[in-house]
Amino acid sequence: MTLLDDLAATRDGRLLSPDRNLAMELVRATEAAAIGASSWVGRGRKEDADGAAVDAMRAFLGTVAFDGTVVIGEGEKDHAPMLFNGEGVGTGDGPACDIAVDPIDGTSLTATGRPGALSVIAVSDRGSMYDPSAVFYMDKLAAGPEARGVVDLGQSVGDNIRELARALRKPVSDVRVAVLDRPRHEGLIDEIRTAGAGTRLLSDGDVGGGIDAARRGSPIDLCMGIGGTPEGIITACAIKALGGVLQGRLAPRDEAEAKRARDAGHDLTRILGLDDLVAGDNTYFVATGVTGGELLRGVERTPDVIRTESVVLRSASGTVRRISAEHVPEKW
Repeated sequence: MTLLDDLAATRDGRLLSPDRNLAMELVRATEAAAIGASSWVGRGRKEDADGAAVDAMRAFLGTVAFDGTVVIGEGEKDHAPMLFNGEGVGTGDGPACDIAVDPIDGTSLTATGRPGALSVIAVSDRGSMYDPSAVFYMDKLAAGPEARGVVDLGQSVGDNIRELARALRKPVSDVRVAVLDRPRHEGLIDEIRTAGAGTRLLSDGDVGGGIDAARRGSPIDLCMGIGGTPEGIITACAIKALGGVLQGRLAPRDEAEAKRARDAGHDLTRILGLDDLVAGDNTYFVATGVTGGELLRGVERTPDVIRTESVVLRSASGTVRRISAEHVPEKW
C-alpha cells in the first residue's frame, strides 16, 4: 500500500492512521501548554506550572480533528481531572490514535527556572503504544543511528561505551553520557567514569535527555539509567523518527510491584526495543520549549509578543521540522 493509499483508507469515513497534517495541529497544544507554564518559571511552584500547562493543552486538544485516547496522561481519572489515562480527546473525527502527553517534562526545571523543560505530545496508531501501567520505572538506553546494532542493555556499561566510541570514531574520553542525577545512579555514574567517558548529569527532563542522545549534532552521545516507563514510550515515538536506538527493561521498585508485573504476564528480564514500546512506523512527536535548553529555546515573553520554538518529528518520513512562532498576547 502506498502512502497515498494509506492516507485515503478510511473506517466509517475516518482515516485509519494519523495523517501528515495532524502534527501541525498538535503543535498548537504544546505551544499553549508551554505559554501557560511560562508564567510560573522560576517561581518555585511546580504544581501551579503543571496545572496551567495541563489546562491549556487540554483546551487546545479539544479542537484537533482526531479520535484520540490518552494512553499516557496525568494519572487515573480520580486523581487528574484533566488529561487522565483513558480519556478521549479531539473532536472525534479523523484518525483513531493513541496519545501520550506530558504537559511539562521537567516540572522541577520550570519551578526553579533551569533549562531543559519541554511540553510534549506523542501520537501513534490506535493500539500501538505499550501499556506502561504495570511498572512505573524502567532501565533505559538511548543513542543515535550510529549505535544501531552496537549498544545493548545486555552488555556492560563499559562495553557499550567502548563499542559506541568505536562506531562514532571518537576516543572514549570524548563520549558524553546523560544520566538523571539521582542517588540510584551513583553506581552507574562510577561505571561510566571508570570506563573513561564523561557524564552530563540531568536534574530532570527524562524525555529531553533521550532525544538529545539520539539527535544529530548533539553533545550527548548516550543516555542511560532508570527513569519513568511512560517517558520511555514518549521518547520512543521521537527516536523512531530520528532513526536511533532505544531499549528498556522494566525496573520494579519493590517485590510487590515485581509480583504484580509477573502476574500480569510481564517478563522482567526482557529487553524491550523500539517496536515493543511503540509498534509500527507511524508516530509523531511534538514538543515546545518551556525553558531554553539544547533541544529548544524556551518561551520568550515581551509586552508585544510571545515567542515559542517547537520541534515536530514524524517517523514515517524521518522528517524533523522546527517551528518558530510569534503570538500576540491579547489574541492568544
